[in-house]
Amino acid sequence: MFHVRTLMTATALGAVVALAPAVQAADVITLGAAVSLTGKYSTNGKNTQNGYELTTKLINDNGGVKVGDKTYKIQVKYYDDESTPARGVELAERLIQQDGVKLVLGPYSSGMTKAMAPVIEKYKVPMVEANGAARSLFTKGYKYLFAVLNTSDKYLASAVTLAAENAGNLGKKPDQLTVAVAVQNDPFSQDIRSGVIEDAKKVGMKIVIDDELPKELSDMSATLTKVKALKPDMLVVSGHAKGAATAVQQISEMKVYVPILAMTHCDSAKIIKKYPKASEYALCAAQWDAALTYKDKLFGDSANFVKMFKAAYNYDPPYQAAESAAAVEVYADAISRAGSLDPEKVRDALATTDMTTFYGPIKFDSTGKNTAKSMVLTQVQHGKYVLVAPSKWAAAKAVIPAPTWDKR
Repeated sequence: MFHVRTLMTATALGAVVALAPAVQAADVITLGAAVSLTGKYSTNGKNTQNGYELTTKLINDNGGVKVGDKTYKIQVKYYDDESTPARGVELAERLIQQDGVKLVLGPYSSGMTKAMAPVIEKYKVPMVEANGAARSLFTKGYKYLFAVLNTSDKYLASAVTLAAENAGNLGKKPDQLTVAVAVQNDPFSQDIRSGVIEDAKKVGMKIVIDDELPKELSDMSATLTKVKALKPDMLVVSGHAKGAATAVQQISEMKVYVPILAMTHCDSAKIIKKYPKASEYALCAAQWDAALTYKDKLFGDSANFVKMFKAAYNYDPPYQAAESAAAVEVYADAISRAGSLDPEKVRDALATTDMTTFYGPIKFDSTGKNTAKSMVLTQVQHGKYVLVAPSKWAAAKAVIPAPTWDKR
């Protein structure tokens, strides 16, 4: 196991983390990253950091990045953005203006990415990000922002499709299904809402509950009371890690039954560990799953990535860690193809990326979105996340409808 060496500064700007071994400055490519090491996004901020670090270490252990006739090690300079957009903006400015960083890795969350993106664009510094999925990020005309993940409106599209495919199990046709939507008031979750509503309406499903939940989500009993009364066929919940944990806990406590429960952030909320019985049969959106069999030269396949990550950090990697690892791979590939550390040349190389990683295929469109990969859907079955959609990757069939509480 390897360990991060953390150096705490005395300034109000947070923590700086040195990740690479001491090497001569001329032989180092420094990537800058402001991530949430404290605050409400700290769980996935740490997952992001761990994904970045594991890949950085592996690249360096394999000789570094070849740029023209020279080989460089990679190091990442971190600051803690404290899960606060204003601090993220401040730190993006600091990385570029004071620290001289010319290549930036993304923060965690759509809100933090949205705050930092204008700074990146202003200074014409590329950012490869793995955790900002809001589709509004890709409607601004940004030329220096590249995302390896799918946009958030696509997260639960497969859940709507799966519900429609299994409508007969509920004794209904797809256009007879009813849906309850309960999402947090933030850019990411609101995109989840928009995507689900659009997809549901395409097949004629009726939205019977459409609730906006507070950002500091700790109680959704009011929504669940309505769910209990209206008995929708599917309940969709999105509120980051805290929202997923709150939903599973309160659905169980209140004995709210829905045939189909679809959520985001199941793994980062550790719902299986915290609520082993209550989490059974939940459908969980994911950017990546360990059962996928894509391969690359650095990690091999997803199973090997999981093995390496768990050896380093002693827990199974959630998709946030996997996509963060892929972001560093993409940067290394683009820098090498650019044959230069000039940010404009690296930016142009990023724009022409067309590669397959253990995480999945990556190819950016003109807006910076990755258009080559699809979301996956897992279901908690017997205390494990089992891949159930899309069908080409499925390891098992989804259990729809879920058993009623008296039969669990």
